Amino acid sequence: MVREKTVARPGRRKVHYDESRWGLLRGKRSAALPVMRDLAAFDPIVHGSLARGDVGPQSDIDIVLTTPIPSYRIELSLGEARPIRREIVQATPWHLVKGHIYLDEDLSVTFPMVKPSELEEQFYYFGGAIGLGEMEGEVRRPGIDKRLMLIEPTSDGHVESSVVGREAIAAKRVGIGIEIVEERVEVLSKRDAVGRTGVYLKRALSPQESFEEVLRRLAAGDPNLKRRTVL
Repeated sequence: MVREKTVARPGRRKVHYDESRWGLLRGKRSAALPVMRDLAAFDPIVHGSLARGDVGPQSDIDIVLTTPIPSYRIELSLGEARPIRREIVQATPWHLVKGHIYLDEDLSVTFPMVKPSELEEQFYYFGGAIGLGEMEGEVRRPGIDKRLMLIEPTSDGHVESSVVGREAIAAKRVGIGIEIVEERVEVLSKRDAVGRTGVYLKRALSPQESFEEVLRRLAAGDPNLKRRTVL
C-alpha cells in the first residue's frame, strides 16, 4: 500500500512521499521511457501524475503526441511492440478526435487525428507535462489534478492547494493560459455536480484496419463528426 504523510495548512497541504511512493513513480516512468524513445522523432510527452510525480497504483501511463501524425508512422516506430487494443475516441461532437494504441491495459499512446485547437493543445499541459529529456533527467513539473488541486513538486513530495478562486495564480505556476484553467474548472465542477456523461464515440479497430480509413468511414455517416474532421 502507498502511504503518504500530510501536513495541513489553511488552503494548502504538504504531502511527504515514502519509499514505496518513490518506487512506484520510478517503475511507471521506467515503463514509459522505452516507448517514448521509440517515438522520439514525434516529441512525445507524458502528462498528469506521471509528470507531477504524485502517482498512485491506478495511475495510467499515457504517452501523448500533440500534433497529428499518420498512424502508420507511429505504429512502425513502435517496432515489435504489439498493441492489445486500438481505438478511435471522441468525448463529445465538439471535442478532439483521438487515436489510442494500448500496449498494455495501463500503457497507451494517444495522438490527435485532426488538428487540435489552441485550447486542446494546452489540455495535456493543464495536468502537468514533460518530454523525453525531462523524463530521462527525472524532472517533475507542476500541474492540476482532477480534484482541481494545484500539485507543486518538492524534494520530498509535493504541496497541493485549491485552484478554485486562484485560477490566474495556478495558470502562471503551470505555465499555461488562464482560459484552459477556467474551462477545466467549469467542466470538472459540473462533472462533480451532475456526474460523468458517456463518450460520444468509441470505436475499436481490427488489426487489419487503419485509423484513417475507419475515421473516413465514420465521418461519411456522421455530420457531427464530419464537421470536426478534416479529411
